Amino acid sequence: MDIDIFKPEQWHDFFVMVGGGAAALAGLVFVAMSINLNIIARDATHKNRAIATLTGFSAVFMVCAFALIGNQSYQWLGAEWLVVSLVPTITYIRVYIKARKLGKSAVGLSIVRFIEGTSCYVAQIIGSAFLISGHIAGLYVASVAMVLSFAFFISGAWLLIIGVYENQVKQRD
Repeated sequence: MDIDIFKPEQWHDFFVMVGGGAAALAGLVFVAMSINLNIIARDATHKNRAIATLTGFSAVFMVCAFALIGNQSYQWLGAEWLVVSLVPTITYIRVYIKARKLGKSAVGLSIVRFIEGTSCYVAQIIGSAFLISGHIAGLYVASVAMVLSFAFFISGAWLLIIGVYENQVKQRD
């Protein structure tokens, strides 16, 4: 096992870019949600998608922030990533089930999308476990999964906007 598998200087720019992007997009989603709060609060699909999207962006930001902490081992980074990834995984599953049961809007609530989103989180969890156990491949698996989940959150934010727009059109008619 390679004792120095995590070389922070090689990953610094990655974590700064992804973490900064997550923070910026979380802020934009938050503003968009506050502008459309009445519609989002009345529809379980929109409300739960908003929760999942913000939780996801926040988790990406937190992982990146933890990765930038100096003088920590790869085991600590893996453990932090594991714990942080569990929260949005559980949240995503819970809010999807709620949205399916209670939601009025079906925009983007397919089982395929649910499996894709859950797979991104599971891959981060698996990558984190590999990293904790000393396998550098875990860092790459978790990082790729995080970037893919990042794209997934952006599409979730877009689906939220589309769903809100559809509700606004229905209210006008």
